[in-house]
Amino acid sequence: MSRRSALRLAGKGALLTAGGALLTVPAQPATAGAGAGEMSVTGGQLAEGLTTPSFAPTGRRPKYRRATWSQQFQAQHGWTPAGAGTASSDVNDTASFVRGTQSVRVTTNGTGKQSYVRKVGLPAMDLTGKMIRLVFRVTDVAHLAKLDFYAGSGSLANHFVWQFHAHSKTSANYVQSGEWVTVHLQWADIAGASGAYSISPSGVPSTRTGITDLSFAAYDDSAGQVTYHLQAVELVPDTSSVFPNGAVSITFDDSHKSIHDLARPAMDAHGYSGTVYNIADAIGTKDFLTIDQMRSMQDTSGWEMAGHSYATATHTASYPKLTAQQADDDFRRLREWLVSNGFTSEHFAYPHGAFQKTSDGVPVDLLASRHFSTARSIISETIESYAPAMPYRLKALTGINDGAGIGGTQLSKVTGLGGKLDRCAKNGDWLILCMHKIVEGAPASSTEISRKGFDAMMKEIDARGIPVVTVAEAMQYYT
Repeated sequence: MSRRSALRLAGKGALLTAGGALLTVPAQPATAGAGAGEMSVTGGQLAEGLTTPSFAPTGRRPKYRRATWSQQFQAQHGWTPAGAGTASSDVNDTASFVRGTQSVRVTTNGTGKQSYVRKVGLPAMDLTGKMIRLVFRVTDVAHLAKLDFYAGSGSLANHFVWQFHAHSKTSANYVQSGEWVTVHLQWADIAGASGAYSISPSGVPSTRTGITDLSFAAYDDSAGQVTYHLQAVELVPDTSSVFPNGAVSITFDDSHKSIHDLARPAMDAHGYSGTVYNIADAIGTKDFLTIDQMRSMQDTSGWEMAGHSYATATHTASYPKLTAQQADDDFRRLREWLVSNGFTSEHFAYPHGAFQKTSDGVPVDLLASRHFSTARSIISETIESYAPAMPYRLKALTGINDGAGIGGTQLSKVTGLGGKLDRCAKNGDWLILCMHKIVEGAPASSTEISRKGFDAMMKEIDARGIPVVTVAEAMQYYT
C-alpha cells in the first residue's frame, strides 16, 4: 500500500502514524441516531449523527479577562437609548439577556440614522492599557448597516470613534442574527477623532485619560428596522499588557509551494516562524507543499502546520454549502490527517473565511470547536486581541499585495506611516496577516504578493521590533 493510499484510510478507522505504522481507531458512523457521545445543538439546531471526534482539541479556551470596570445594564443602570434613528426602546428588557436578568433593547426606525445607547458624565476613566469589551445581540441582521462605538468627554464634543462592524450582504459577518457577540476595541483600531481629540500620523491617540462619555451606536440600511440588545460595556486589560510592542502572526492559506520556496527563506533571515493552513488533498500535488517540506518547516524552522480543509472540493465550496454531517466529517478527516502525519497544530482557518451556518442550520464555528482550539476568519474590521473575544472567529487582514489595480489591501497600508504595523507597535495589538502565494514578479491577483514586497514587509516588522508568533504560540499565553 502506498503512503498516500494509507493516509486515505484516516476517515475509515485507520491512521498512518509519523513512523509509518498503521494505527486502528474506532470507526465513525456516518448516520447514527442521537445517542451516547453524539452532539445535538439546542435552540432548534439539531446536529444528528455527529459522534465524538477521534482527536478533540486539547488546548484550553483563552483565559477570560476580568473586567476592571463593567456596566452590565441591570436595574437603575442610568444609560439612555435615543438618537434620530430610534423608534422604540426598553431600558429594562427582561425578555432577552445573557447576563443577570435583563439588557437594554432598542429598535431602529428604518431611516439609516444613528440609534444609540449612551451615558455621559461618568467619573473620569483612564483607559491606558485597557480595551473596551462589548457584549450585544442583533435580532435580525437583514437590515443592519453598521455599528460604531464612541468614547470621549464634554458630552462627546471630544471623542474617538471605533467603526467596528460594517455589515456585508455577501461575505461572512462577525455579527450574525440572534447571536450574543463579544467584540474587543483596542486603541490601534480607532477610526477617527473629533473636537480636542486627535490621532497622530503614526496612529497614536492624543489621550487615553479623562474619558467620561460612552456611546454604542447602530445604523440600519434605510430599508428596514433593526432590533439590538446591549448587555455589557466593560474595560479589560488589552494586548499591550502581554506584548507592549504588539505581536504579529504571519499566516498562509492553501499550502502553495511558494510558501516554502520564497516566504520561508525571507522569514528565516529574521528568525520568524509562520502558520500554514493546509488543504490535505492538495499536499504533494503540483505547485503545492509536500509532506517533507511541511515537516522540514515545522521541525527545523518552528513553523506551525494547521488545517484549512481536508478535501479540495470542500475548500472550493466552503463549509456553509455543506450539511453539518458533511462539514463535521471533513473537519474530522482533516484533524486525523494532521495528527497521522506528525503535525501538532490544533488551529484552523475557514475556507473563504466562511463560518456561517451549514445548509441544515448548524453554525460552522460550533462544528470547528469540536476539532480545533481556534479558527481564523478573514474579517479585519478591528484587529485581534489577547485574549481573543471569540477564538473561533479570529480576525485577520487578508489580500495584502504590492500590485496595481487588483484589489485587496495595498502593502503600503500595512507598512506605511500610520499603517497596520505602526498601529500594532505603538498601541499594542495582535495583528494576524493572511497571505496565500508569493510570486517572483508582479502579482496578478489580490491573493499574491511579490517576493520583493514580502521581503520588504518582513524588514518593516523587524525594524519596529514587533515580536512574530505563530497562532499556536500566541494561544499558549492563555493555556
